[in-house]
Amino acid sequence: MRARRRTTALAASLVLALAAAGPLAAAPAFAAPAVQRAGALDTEALAAALAGLPDADATAALVRVGGTDGTWRGSAGVHDLASGAPADPDARFRAGSTTKVVTAAAVLRLAAERRIDLNTPIQHYLPGLLGRQFRPITVRQLLNHTSGIPAGDGLGDTFEEVYAHRYDTLTPQRVAASAGAGQPEFRPGKKQHYLNINYTFLGLLIEKVTGRSYASEATRLVLAPAGMRDTYFPGTDPRILGPHNLGYQAVEQADGTTEFLDVTEWNQADRFAAGDMISTTADLERLLTSLFKGRIVPEPQLKEMFTVPADIEGATYSAGLQRFESAGRVYWVKSGARYGYSSAIAATRDLSRTLVYSVNSTDAKSEDANPVVIRIIMAALR
Repeated sequence: MRARRRTTALAASLVLALAAAGPLAAAPAFAAPAVQRAGALDTEALAAALAGLPDADATAALVRVGGTDGTWRGSAGVHDLASGAPADPDARFRAGSTTKVVTAAAVLRLAAERRIDLNTPIQHYLPGLLGRQFRPITVRQLLNHTSGIPAGDGLGDTFEEVYAHRYDTLTPQRVAASAGAGQPEFRPGKKQHYLNINYTFLGLLIEKVTGRSYASEATRLVLAPAGMRDTYFPGTDPRILGPHNLGYQAVEQADGTTEFLDVTEWNQADRFAAGDMISTTADLERLLTSLFKGRIVPEPQLKEMFTVPADIEGATYSAGLQRFESAGRVYWVKSGARYGYSSAIAATRDLSRTLVYSVNSTDAKSEDANPVVIRIIMAALR
């Protein structure tokens, strides 16, 4: 069996979808979306974006659009393909790299408490983890992906390989150590390359300076203040606890047919502070609102989340977020994907428009933007 094309550049998926153009094939009408409309939004376009689910690209979608422009809620698709029961609009899902927003906020909270200095090299806090071939790398350079640290070990390069190891544990310590034994990609601060490894190091930094687990500190510093009661970090537990819609991966068979393989259970421990979070659309909306209003990270640390390195050509990433401009508006976004699940958060700085979605993509790691995701973004951020 083989899955369709995949990419590790998960953070680029939202931008890819926003930039996508061209006709979209009409989806077969299997289930009518459940919607609730209000506010000065194009609610017809939003409802149409979810029409026809499940289809070959996604089995379910949950969407929340908010802000001073108005609000809209929508859900469509099924809980699982076997029963065909409607998708749970309050379901938990794997949030993937949107975890980085929480990690960045936790680091900045600790910086505000003077327990972390953003200008201090990570080698000071985690001695011996990076080899002597690495120049000093500041905490800020980890936050905005300008460190030059290469990716660490993984459990495989193909879907078949990683699927076979989905119940195995690869510790973040091993991932970080393998990266630290490699060669720098570039001199720190000279380029920007989005990689999970930067936030793996930040998770270990949080543990080192607090003496407590990343999960407990991220919960104390970010989840609790934001009121994110349905969000947690599963660690080595492969399950999604509580209500959730199943995730599937489309796998091409030898005879040319496609099987939708259940990939809901998966040990994501190696994603750690870079992507091992389970959440809901309501909780991610709370995160956006609380964060942008300064309720979690105080000034001047909060400005790090809205500052892109000015001296690096083509840079778009700040601390935990990514800058994107569309239709004359600047959005700060973060997307994420694990097999079976794609998600994203996006908002203007003044919260006049916010978007949170979770799409049960059947090829969440593809290089190609998911058509359902494209429709949602085009309808929500126009």
